[in-house]
Amino acid sequence: MVSSVLCRCVASPPPDAAATASSSASSPASVDPCGGAVCGPDHQLRLWSLFQTLDVNRDGGLCVNDLAVGLRRLGLHRTEGELQKIVQAGDKDLDGQLDFEEFVHYLQDHEKKLRLVFKSLDKKNDGRIDAQEIMQSLRDLGVKISEQQAEKILKRIRTGHFWGPVTYMDKNGTMTIDWNEWRDYHLLHPVENIPEIILYWKHSTIFDVGENLTVPDEFTVEERQTGMWWRHLVAGGGAGAVSRTCTAPLDRLKVLMQVHASRSNNMCIVGGFTQMIREGGARSLWRGNGINVLKIAPESAIKFMAYEQIKRLVGTDQETLRIHERLVAGSLAGAIAQSSIYPMEVLKTRMALRKTGQYSGMLDCARKILAREGVAAFYKGYVPNMLGIIPYAGIDLAVYETLKNAWLQRYAVNSADPGVFVLLACGTMSSTCGQLASYPLALVRTRMQAQASVEGAPEVSMSSLFKQILRTEGAFGLYRGLAPNFMKVIPAVSISYVVYENLKITLGVQSR
Repeated sequence: MVSSVLCRCVASPPPDAAATASSSASSPASVDPCGGAVCGPDHQLRLWSLFQTLDVNRDGGLCVNDLAVGLRRLGLHRTEGELQKIVQAGDKDLDGQLDFEEFVHYLQDHEKKLRLVFKSLDKKNDGRIDAQEIMQSLRDLGVKISEQQAEKILKRIRTGHFWGPVTYMDKNGTMTIDWNEWRDYHLLHPVENIPEIILYWKHSTIFDVGENLTVPDEFTVEERQTGMWWRHLVAGGGAGAVSRTCTAPLDRLKVLMQVHASRSNNMCIVGGFTQMIREGGARSLWRGNGINVLKIAPESAIKFMAYEQIKRLVGTDQETLRIHERLVAGSLAGAIAQSSIYPMEVLKTRMALRKTGQYSGMLDCARKILAREGVAAFYKGYVPNMLGIIPYAGIDLAVYETLKNAWLQRYAVNSADPGVFVLLACGTMSSTCGQLASYPLALVRTRMQAQASVEGAPEVSMSSLFKQILRTEGAFGLYRGLAPNFMKVIPAVSISYVVYENLKITLGVQSR
């Protein structure tokens, strides 16, 4: 469809658009949109010609209405939602339209995504894919069609100029398509849920740092249809259990420092470990870990199911959601999951803070809390916990998506697979930023959960506790226990990734 404006070779950057188009053109100078995908003065002229054709009202920018009318004249029909996504994807200055440079860069970025899909389907590396691979690619992109529909759509692809005649691609009945035909067909159609990116860039399923507040991962259509999604979740749950157990001493030390450390009781890391071992022996380092591991399964299951239901309410006809939609759906799903298992969070804190012989086990702890404090005790700290979901999930998602997109733009050529070190680095940085943003709320939550376990401690609200900490300890008091919390991030992420990959093999999860 767009072969008239896109070059079939790799060449040097194109000359200035203004020099090769027309003296009246307001196009930017020295545009190098795709490193050779659009090259030479003839192709730059054709690209500028296409832009002018789509710029119906001749104001130097492409709005949704321009694209709708211009593409319709060229025989291309797109929904208003699809056109809005094209404008939103390329509109860097947020003026509601695409100027020439933004239009060219949109084509560049979009083509790069399409190439990742094409490369993943071209199993023979011969530059062509057959009919079955084409149908599979459309299914991965969320388009469910029959074989007859696929043949009808894929055979009728325009070649040559936009305004050229419709020709049949499949001359000999083999139903194969090369890169140029693939690109031309999809280039001006918004495709967000690239399956290759979804496949390799899973985040919350793989990395467990002890706080299950991240936005759930997406799964491709193929993973859903083959049942691989639940194996990913099981592998993620097992990895989280191992990771939390290995880092449990640091987690318990963090809880102790959050509750007991102050200016008068300056607890350091070495002193904290020494105190725990002296009070209850080496086994005491793992107090509270049992309930912490036990809550992984119900929390993950509830969050995933809630996320899938909420997606249907806030989403569009796309298989995956945009970033802000994912944040809303993920935060709501996290709130539902946390509300369901929150009594286990309180039990985990109480078990971590208990003295030797105070409780015989989790059930004994729950019975004594219920008898002495009532049902309301199981929801102490609930409000700051809910408020902490937004900054944690939002910043974690934003940082991870920013790092992911930066890597994809710069380094993804033939595959979206970032490799283990890039994935670990992105996961560690995003989790650290998310925890840092929500840490004051997490500290207040933990202190409220522990109130009854500290003798003589008065019942205080969230706001009064914030004021008390700031008055007596300053802003630094809101970050007590931050050092052991950060110390466990890298080992937690590394251990969960290694265990996750091994469990995937055990469970028969196929990787491309």
